[in-house]
Amino acid sequence: MMLARPPARRDDGQQDCGCDRHPRLRVVLWLLWLALVIGLAIFTGHGLAQAPAPVTVDLTPRQLTPRVWYVEGDTGTVSLRNQGFMSNAGFVVTDGGVVVFDALGTPALGAALLAQIRRITDKPVRRVVVSHYHADHFYGLQAFKDAGAEIVAHRAVRDYLATDAPKLRLAERRQSLAPWVTASMRIVAPDRYIDGDASFRLGGLNFRLRAAGPAHTAEDLMMLVEEEGVLFAGDLVFAGRIPFVGDADTRAWLAALEQLAAHRPRILVAGHGPASSDAAGDLELTRGYLRFLRSEMGRAADELLEFDEAYARTDWSRFAALPAFEAANRRNAYNVFLSMQREALGGR
Repeated sequence: MMLARPPARRDDGQQDCGCDRHPRLRVVLWLLWLALVIGLAIFTGHGLAQAPAPVTVDLTPRQLTPRVWYVEGDTGTVSLRNQGFMSNAGFVVTDGGVVVFDALGTPALGAALLAQIRRITDKPVRRVVVSHYHADHFYGLQAFKDAGAEIVAHRAVRDYLATDAPKLRLAERRQSLAPWVTASMRIVAPDRYIDGDASFRLGGLNFRLRAAGPAHTAEDLMMLVEEEGVLFAGDLVFAGRIPFVGDADTRAWLAALEQLAAHRPRILVAGHGPASSDAAGDLELTRGYLRFLRSEMGRAADELLEFDEAYARTDWSRFAALPAFEAANRRNAYNVFLSMQREALGGR
């Protein structure tokens, strides 16, 4: 009886399967391996081109005027519960097409918003104006870009996109908001940058873009739909929840709110929270909170207190019951504390 010959060994120590002598076998095995890899990627949710899961949150648009709608996000902070839907976006249907303001916080939300627009009108989306490049306002751009819309933002966005911050935030959101932010998510840069105030006309309506930064961000934009009397304010205004301050210039932010009030819009759409027909009154939460932060943290800076002592002695009861207080307030206070120290030293 002849014994089977053991497989030959290659120089790298791996056994030779005989594939080199049988090209067809090599091709078959390679195809089987590729099918296995793709199957595992789909099964485990890690495919390179994995599409985001569809959202299940309610994105039903609310009509503000005959031609203006908006969707209102959750009042809390970003979470798996709200699937990233915690900011507002709006759209205007004109005779010449649709203008969108902001695109929400995930590619899945952007696609869902586009689907809602298409239920209302078959007119194409011509333009998306982005208030600022925080993730909850622009991550949905991919759907609109793929649909042929022009993306418009302030020129200061270019500086942000040149840093590592977008990549770091995207990596975080791929973890915290999977499966609605996946490996297929890409950062969509603007097609057109504006330096300051600008205007355009589409389908019988006049749109005025107001550059308000640096305030909440360096690139803040507002959009006024003149004939409808609707002002989309982005995150210059937070309604019904604690504002997110981040690295904002609160002194300039307060000045921008004064300019916003001078427009006297009939309807004001905040970046977060319900739309308002009492702009002057509903500006007061954001304005009052920023003034309070600057007053309390400025006094602490003048007295050379440590931040922990300053935070502990401050009476936060006026704001403590508002959504997002626990998540945002201490960080807001700390950032304002640092900025007030800089202002006390003659800086900004």
